[in-house]
Amino acid sequence: MSSSDIFIGEIIGTAVLILLGGGVVAAVVLKRSKAQNAGWLAITFGWGFAVMTAVYMTGTLSGAHLNPAVTVGIALKDGDWSNVPVYFAGQMVGAMLGAFLVWVAYYGQFQAHLTDTEIISSPHEEGMVDQKSAPDAGPVLGVFSTGPEIRNVWQNLATEIIGTVVLVLAVLTQGLNDSGKGLGVIGALITAFVVVGIGLSLGGPTGYAINPARDLGPRIVHALLPLPNKGGSDWGYAWIPVVGPLVGGAIAAGIYNIAFA
Repeated sequence: MSSSDIFIGEIIGTAVLILLGGGVVAAVVLKRSKAQNAGWLAITFGWGFAVMTAVYMTGTLSGAHLNPAVTVGIALKDGDWSNVPVYFAGQMVGAMLGAFLVWVAYYGQFQAHLTDTEIISSPHEEGMVDQKSAPDAGPVLGVFSTGPEIRNVWQNLATEIIGTVVLVLAVLTQGLNDSGKGLGVIGALITAFVVVGIGLSLGGPTGYAINPARDLGPRIVHALLPLPNKGGSDWGYAWIPVVGPLVGGAIAAGIYNIAFA
């Protein structure tokens, strides 16, 4: 894979991941959406299908890492860091592009939601960031990025680390492609269901970012978009879904190298 293939593939794949993943959250939580109040099951399966679609779409281009934690895990497994910056750059650009496309697709719903007096006056909404503990977090931040239901730094960080260890270890053990640079065909399907499982089992405390680009890129877009009454982007929490998954990816690679290599 050339650097250009990796960069383009990661942009496309991560954009599709965030478009479909962020899109299902928007569908469930935004006013005037046909899927409003569909619940956590819809969100977790939506993210799983988003992973599956993005991986199958771009696996032959870049290996479809779509996640800096996966890139770090594979780099530690192989000892090859040469393309890591290219992966990171493509993932961040793709994540921001995908978040922007969610806003375009749900533009009317964002406007209706954020101008509704009941919504903007409510201190907390289910499925969104807890504004009682984060008063600067706006009522649609949860469409773009994650936030904890209970703010406890060590617990929030540990939750992200644990979830990412499960994800990256699954990527490394469920079947890389022939070049070893990304998921194979069966591995992609299995890992999509692993993402669903992580969401169902470990998503409750923090919303399971398990992907630094998935959280940071859309959070930046939330900060930049002209959304009325959007509130803050909760930058005080933003380091946890970046650091936690990177640490989790490194731990997963260590476990793989000790137990499976």
